[in-house]
Parts: sequence; C-alpha cells; structure tokens
Amino acid sequence: MLKKSSIAHHTQLLKHLAETYGFDSVGVSKAVKLEEEAKHLESWLHKGYHGEMAYLEDHFDLRLDPSKFFPAATTIISFAFNYFPEETELSKGDYKIARYAYGRDYHKVVIKKLKKLIAELKESIGDFHARAFVDSAPIMEREWAERSGLGWKGKNTLLINKNLGSYYILAEIVCDLELEYDEAPSIDHCGTCTKCIDACPTDAIAENGYILDASKCISYLTIERKNEIPVEFKEQMEGWIFGCDICQEVCPWNRFSTPTKEEDFRPNEDLTKMRDRDWEEITQEVFDHIFFATPVKRAQYKGLKRNIDFIKPSQ
Repeated sequence: MLKKSSIAHHTQLLKHLAETYGFDSVGVSKAVKLEEEAKHLESWLHKGYHGEMAYLEDHFDLRLDPSKFFPAATTIISFAFNYFPEETELSKGDYKIARYAYGRDYHKVVIKKLKKLIAELKESIGDFHARAFVDSAPIMEREWAERSGLGWKGKNTLLINKNLGSYYILAEIVCDLELEYDEAPSIDHCGTCTKCIDACPTDAIAENGYILDASKCISYLTIERKNEIPVEFKEQMEGWIFGCDICQEVCPWNRFSTPTKEEDFRPNEDLTKMRDRDWEEITQEVFDHIFFATPVKRAQYKGLKRNIDFIKPSQ
C-alpha cells in the first residue's frame, strides 16, 4: 500500500497532466458497484425508453460494476473536455447538426489524449493497469462523473457543471492506481427551472425532469433510430438533422460556455458554407468529403438524407 504522501503526489500529477492535455475538469472516484443506479436503469429499460437501442440491455451487470470488465479496478477517473464552438453560420439555416459533431470525431480526439496522459503518468510514477474510454464501453459515464464531483445530472439528464455548463465530452480511465477520491454529495443547482422541459418539442423529458424517454428524443430519432422516423414527429424536429442541442441552448448554466481551444473540434470551411439547398441536394461524394472523420459519418449518407427529406418543407 502506498503512503498517503505518494497517493497525494500521484493525484496532483494526474490533475496537472489533465490540464496540460486540455481537459477542463477531472475527478476521481472509487470503483464500486452502482447499486442505486441499477434500480433506475432497470426501470428505464422496462419502460422502453431506450427505443431501438437494444445494446443498452446487453451487459447489464458490466454497466453497473467496473470489476466485471476490469477485475483489478480500484479507481475511476472522470474527465470533461469542452467542445463548445465559436459562433458560426451553421446555426443560421433551416438545417442544423449538434455542436459536438462540427469537427473531428471526438472519440478519436479525446482517446488519443487519454492514452498519452496514461503513458506520461506511467513514465513518472511507474507501471499500472489502465483502460481508457470515450463513450465506447458499457460504463455509466454521467453517474461516475457525478460521483467524481464534475457536476450534477440536470433535469435534461445531461451532466451540468456550474463553471462549464454542459457542452463537454465525458471520458474515463478505469485503473488500479491508488489516488485521492473527490467524491462528495452531488448538489442539484437546477432549482425550479423548467426551461429544458418546456423547450423540448417532442416532450422527451419527463414532466418533472431527470428522466428522458430517448425514443422521443430528436438525437435518438436522427442518429440511433434505424427505421423510418414516425410521422408524428415531422412538425417537431425544428430543423435538426443530426442530434439536437435544444435542451442545452435554453439551459441558463450554458451562459458560462466558452469556445473550445481544440482545433480538431472546429468545423471545416466547407461545412460552414452549407446552405439549405446544399443540404437538400447533398450527394454521397459531398457527404464523404465534408463529414470524413466526423461524428456525422455514423449516420451514413443514407441516414442523413433520410433526416433531411423527413423535415424538408413540402414544395
């Protein structure tokens, strides 16, 4: 067992490196089974709020217990990385994509930073076992981030930080390294505000907040849903063709959002030049060029075209 002074030094070094690699926030929590969250997840799945996302039913125990996929795990380190863009022409047309999808695929950008951070930490303190994740494993990232003190789960179910708002990518390192834990009671600062609930055009957020029926969420409808979008949503999409930022746009805490310093998250010039007619006439070739190595590739040309055609005004 390490001395307290060594544990404190390792923790301080970790947080220094996180800042060096551009992370806006980092917190540490003890790897334990998420007992209370298990009840909420089971209830959410039972109600069918996951829609066609059958993969969320798979590996139920893995999502709740880190030891199931990493037996030696003692610690979970949670990171937040800002992706909020500068003001662009992208928000001024009839067709909109979520801000996180403006630039290069965040999975690749952030995982690269985590791997470098792990390597540098090992060089300084010695070897340890670690696995890095960026929205890529059966791990309940918002729950761990909340436990690590990065913020609270808001009424829109996104993690909100008083200083950052909610426009950031969450990532984790699961490891067997002894560190000081940041665990503290989560304080909900949503108060009586219902802006996100009131603004959601599809009523995907529960009346009192904190529960999301993903099967109604525009992000789900435009990305995760593979079948045709139900016709009842046609007049409710508000121009969103990949993802949706409505509940973040109206959140008062996002008044503190500042533009990301990450060059890879900035949109390429061709994307900023897209206008309504360009979206409606987009070809496979143009799609491949503009969205190469971006999150929008996940929808594929066929999926994006489906979304555009679904909300396109009748001639």
